[in-house]
Amino acid sequence: MAALMMAVLPTEAQQVKYSINGISNENGKTVVLRDRLTNQIVNSTVVTNGKFSMSGNAEKNAYMGVSTQDASWFVMLFNDGTPVTINLNDSTLKGSPQNERLTRYDIDINAPYASFMMKVQSMSEEEREQKKVELAGGMMIAMMKMMEGVEKIFKDERETLIPVAFISEYQQMCGQQKLDSVLATKPVWINHPIVKQQMEQWAYQKAAEEKKLAFIGQQFTDLEEADPDGNIHKLSEYVGKGKWVLVDFWASWCGPCKAEMPNVVTAYEKYHAKGFDIVGLSFDNKKEPWVKAITDWNMPWIHLSDVKGWKSVASGVYGVNSIPDNLLIDPQGKIVARGLRAEALQAKLKEIFGE
Repeated sequence: MAALMMAVLPTEAQQVKYSINGISNENGKTVVLRDRLTNQIVNSTVVTNGKFSMSGNAEKNAYMGVSTQDASWFVMLFNDGTPVTINLNDSTLKGSPQNERLTRYDIDINAPYASFMMKVQSMSEEEREQKKVELAGGMMIAMMKMMEGVEKIFKDERETLIPVAFISEYQQMCGQQKLDSVLATKPVWINHPIVKQQMEQWAYQKAAEEKKLAFIGQQFTDLEEADPDGNIHKLSEYVGKGKWVLVDFWASWCGPCKAEMPNVVTAYEKYHAKGFDIVGLSFDNKKEPWVKAITDWNMPWIHLSDVKGWKSVASGVYGVNSIPDNLLIDPQGKIVARGLRAEALQAKLKEIFGE
């Protein structure tokens, strides 16, 4: 029994009671408490007469969020044992000094971007087009202010858990190398589960990217897929035959693919006559939307697919785990570049073909 108690006590010791009271002007709406590590809802209640309350037990210092069930914005907090009062109308919180600063940081950091987006949304489509250069500058200024705010947190809050809530933003804005240098100083928050989870995800992504880039410098690997008419073709029918070929991984359901496609079309129109070709390998699950997108997106090149989505033969052969993606293959069949998008694609083709 003593041994059993010793085994159970460490787990129980990690549980801390939370007590959350709040106000909201959305009567009848469901308010949820979500664990940000697992993204699971741990408690919920309904706004009644402008008020709501929740209580229970959760992991000590768990990073959590409170919001109405369909809201994109949540009020963040750490389960540090201090009761909190939340105003969902203005996203403010009263509780421990740490949690009060956390929510204040969140509001202040996002304020420049929120203000910029309100300005953009108030403009007509025509006005946005006329001021697109000015708006691009405004977006850059807003992002710079956000980055300054995030950097300040990592400088001033070394001895609290607050940086945990902004670690993803810091990595995206300041880079993995800078984050690694911060982690090397062993701040208080380094062992928080959120940090460990993020580091594991980034390590996986890095390994996946390195695996993708390992194809550069190698001879292409052949594969077989069907064209829109159902005829089976080998990739080797088009690659290694004296032309530069972009093997483009895409799908009709992929929003970023659709956004990138005008850039690919421009490259094809500009360099096709000079010896540039494209083979599109689709990750669609159904034939109809695949074939329709070929026409709708104005893609007049070779198209193949086995219509198996992520189980496509192309995914296995070339380690494709996200799209859009592509391979640039030289006239002899050697892969010389991968993941060329936007200006990077145009710059590389200009380097090869000239203007």
